[in-house]
Amino acid sequence: MATVKLLSDDELSQEARIAFDDIRKTRQPDFVNNFWRALAHDRKTLGRTWESVKQVGVLEPKVKEMLYVAVSIAHGCTYCIHSHTASARAKGMTDQEYAEMIANVGRNRSAAVSGFFRLASRRRLLLQVGRRSGVFAAGPPATSSSAPRAAMAST
Repeated sequence: MATVKLLSDDELSQEARIAFDDIRKTRQPDFVNNFWRALAHDRKTLGRTWESVKQVGVLEPKVKEMLYVAVSIAHGCTYCIHSHTASARAKGMTDQEYAEMIANVGRNRSAAVSGFFRLASRRRLLLQVGRRSGVFAAGPPATSSSAPRAAMAST
């Protein structure tokens, strides 16, 4: 459910109407999706975002949409996942490409998560060793910005 009113074409300001016309002309969709309809409340944000998104680069539009899908998965945005998947399919993404992309996102996500847990485990191990040896008798070292100054003052 939207947290802001999604503006219909009849409710758009003149500036938003111009941006929507450009979206339709550039992307040639049968509709302007809810992302843009939510942004239409703020003409500056709508204009800035649309100008940024429509820039042509060296990546093919299909590849850009597939990257948007991967980022949407990482962010856990169901709406964005569905929207960008539909757009990538409309731009020619095959079932094989979709499956490979999902597999890569899953592999990279699990590698990042396991890397985080390995790092956390190493930190716990170092803290345990430090406590046992008396280096961190009162707990882990201070992490505030005053810690380095306090250490330098005591030398």
